[in-house]
Amino acid sequence: MNDFEVPEGIDVLRVFCGPDGRHGNALGVVRDGRRYPGNESRQVLARKLGFSETVFVDDPERGTVDIRTPGLRLPFAGHPLVGAAWLLDLEVLELSVGDVTARQDGEFTWITARPEWAAPRKLERYASAAEVEELTGPPAGEGWLYVWAWEDEAAGRVRARAFPRRHDACGDSHSGGAGACAGGVEEDEATGAAAMLLSAELGRALNITQGRGSQILTAPAPDGMMEIGGRVALVSAS
Repeated sequence: MNDFEVPEGIDVLRVFCGPDGRHGNALGVVRDGRRYPGNESRQVLARKLGFSETVFVDDPERGTVDIRTPGLRLPFAGHPLVGAAWLLDLEVLELSVGDVTARQDGEFTWITARPEWAAPRKLERYASAAEVEELTGPPAGEGWLYVWAWEDEAAGRVRARAFPRRHDACGDSHSGGAGACAGGVEEDEATGAAAMLLSAELGRALNITQGRGSQILTAPAPDGMMEIGGRVALVSAS
C-alpha cells in the first residue's frame, strides 16, 4: 500500500490468512460505492490505496460489487469476493458475469464460482516447493504467471507464488515488470482466481500455501463450479 491515508467509509481486510492468522492479501472495501461514481474516480482511489484489488459495494443488500485493481476493472477475482462475502455477511454476490454464492464454515469463508470467469493465467509447475520459495522476483517473461509445486501430492498440498508481470497501475496488462510502474503489484500475496484455475486443471481439492504464508483452499463443486475458501481478518474499519 502507498503512503496514503485511507478515507472514511473504507474497511481494510486481509484475505486468505495463514493458520497463525498472519499474512493474507490486503483488500480495501468501499462500503458505499455511490461516493465514487464513475470509472475515473474509482480508478483514482484504487491507485492511491495501492492494494492489488479494491471492492466498491454498489448495493449492500443485493451484494452488487465492483472490483478494481490500481489500473483496471475486473469482472471476477477471488480474494475480493471472499473478503466482501465475509464483511457483508451475504450468501450471494452479484457480478456482471453471474452470481457468486458464499457460505461460512467455521473460520473459513467460501465462495462458489465458475473457472471460466477468471482471467487467463499461465500455470507453471516447478519440480519442488523449494524452487518456488527460492525465487527472488518475477521470472523473465510477460503475462500473468502462477508458479507452483507439490508439497504433498497425496494430500493435495501445494506451494505457489503469483507474479502479475504487468503495469497494473497504468492499465497495461501486457507489459512485464509491474514494479516499474508506480503503484504496480510485483507479486500477488494470495490469488483466489489462480488457485481456482489450478484446482480445475488438476480436477481435485487443494490446500495452497502462497506468498509469504497465506492459505487458500479449493474444492470442486457440482456443475463444473469451484469453491475457494480462506480466513479473513479485519485490519481497520472507518
